[in-house]
Formats: sequence, structure tokens, C-alpha cells
Amino acid sequence: MVSIKVTVMAITLVTLCLLDTNHAVNHKCCPRYMTVKIPFSAIKGYSVQTVREMCPFDAIIFHTKKGKACTDPALDWVMDYVERIKTRAQKVHETSQHLTRPHKGR
Repeated sequence: MVSIKVTVMAITLVTLCLLDTNHAVNHKCCPRYMTVKIPFSAIKGYSVQTVREMCPFDAIIFHTKKGKACTDPALDWVMDYVERIKTRAQKVHETSQHLTRPHKGR
């Protein structure tokens, strides 16, 4: 009789742990794509969500002052924004390298 109670408690505990782990893994995943185009000026950066991270679909997540916007990477405007951000980052990188290089002959 005791072994049945222990078995039931163990199964319940394992089930609860699995459910909690599944929730913890997927809580950062986008639940769905947004349906409207956001202005480029609102974007502060981006990150990438992939199905390999146990998320249901790939997404580009734009970070704005208001929060995160999950977008479909198959849309042209989404990838255009990503390229524009990369170009802006490259310019910042080049400028900072120029400013931090030691001057020769001093």
C-alpha cells in the first residue's frame, strides 16, 4: 500500500517538474508574429529566435522602447530592417576603431 502512494507521488512530482521545465524553456518564445509593420525609428536592436531553441517558429524579435515585437523573417521589410541595423552597427564599429587607435609618432 505504501509503495503505491510513493509511486503516485513520484509520478506526480516528475510530471510537475516536466511541465515547469517546458514552461521555463518556452516562455521567451514569441507566441505569434505581429501583423503590422513598425516604424524603423522605433527599433533599438534585434535578436533572433529559432526553432532549434525549442520555439515553435523562427522569428526576428525587434526591441523597442515599448518592448519586443516578434516578426516574420520571410517578410522583406523585416530583413531590410535587419540589414539597416547591421549597417548602422558597422558604422559605429568603424568610428570607434578610428577613435581608439593609438596615433603613431607621439
